[in-house]
Amino acid sequence: MTRANVGTWLAGLPEPRRGKVRDIYDLGEHLLMVASDRISAYDYVLEPGIPDKGKILNQLTNYWFERFAGKIRNHLIATDPADFPRAAAAHADVLRGRSVLVHKAKVVPFECVARGYLAGSGFREYIAGGEVCGIPLPGGLVKASRLPEPIFTPATKAESGHDENVSFTIMADSLGEGSSDELRRLTVELYALGAARLQEIGLLLADTKFEFGHDSGGLVLIDEVLTPDSSRFWEEAAYRPGTEPASFDKQFVRNWLDESGWDHQSPPPTLPPEVVQGTRDRYLEAFRRITGKEPEL
Repeated sequence: MTRANVGTWLAGLPEPRRGKVRDIYDLGEHLLMVASDRISAYDYVLEPGIPDKGKILNQLTNYWFERFAGKIRNHLIATDPADFPRAAAAHADVLRGRSVLVHKAKVVPFECVARGYLAGSGFREYIAGGEVCGIPLPGGLVKASRLPEPIFTPATKAESGHDENVSFTIMADSLGEGSSDELRRLTVELYALGAARLQEIGLLLADTKFEFGHDSGGLVLIDEVLTPDSSRFWEEAAYRPGTEPASFDKQFVRNWLDESGWDHQSPPPTLPPEVVQGTRDRYLEAFRRITGKEPEL
C-alpha cells in the first residue's frame, strides 16, 4: 500500500474499522484485514509510516500460521487477492501481500502474553514488586534476565489507551477456569515452538503476545503472530543480561522516542529518516532470517 493509499477507503467496499495499524472491512460472512504501513508506540500512531511494513508483517504472520497449523486452527481463508470476493479483488494492486480474508470470530477479550525473559512492562512490574502479573519471581533478576521458565501474563485489550497487565485469576474470573487454562497452555506451547525456531537462527524470543477467538468450530488463532510488532526478538550472540539487547523489533522506535525528550503525553515527534530506515531494515532482516525467503514487496 503506497503512502497515498494508507487510510484510503477502498471503493466498492464497506467503510472499514480502523485500528492503529490495520483496516478491517466487514464483508458479511468474512472479514478483509489490511495491514497498513502505520506504526504505533505508546498508544500513538507515529508519522511517517514504515515503507512496506504492512506487507512484511502480514506475510510473516502467514508463515507462522502455516507453521502452527498442526497445533491450532487459524482464521485464514485466503491470502491471494485473486481468491477474495470480487469487490476486494478489484483492488489487488493495493492489497497484494498485505491483506488476508478471514473467518469471523468472537475475539477473546485478553491478550495472551508469554514471557521467557524480563523486559518491558514485565521488568517494570518486577522492579516494583518482585512479581509479574501476580507471579512471584526469584530475587536478583536484572533487565533481560532469562526466567526460570516461560510465564503466562495476560493483559486486557484496550481500543484506546493502555492495555493493562492482569493476573491469571482476573482472567479466569472473566472467562472461566477451563477456558483460561486452555489459553494459558496454548500460549506457552506456541511460545516454545516459536522460541525453538528462532534459536535455530540465532535469535531469542524475549516475549510475544497471541490473540485468540472462537468460531463455530471452537478456538482459533487470529490477528498477528510472532512479528516484530507483537514480539521482542533479540540477537543471541549479543545477549548480555543487565543491558538493552540488540533487537529486531519496534523497540528501536521506542528507544528513539524515549531519548528524544518527548513527554509521552503531547503529540509525538516525527520519526527522522534514519529511524524509519532502521526500523524497516530490522523488519526485513527478521523476515529473511525467520522464513529464509524475501517478502513480496
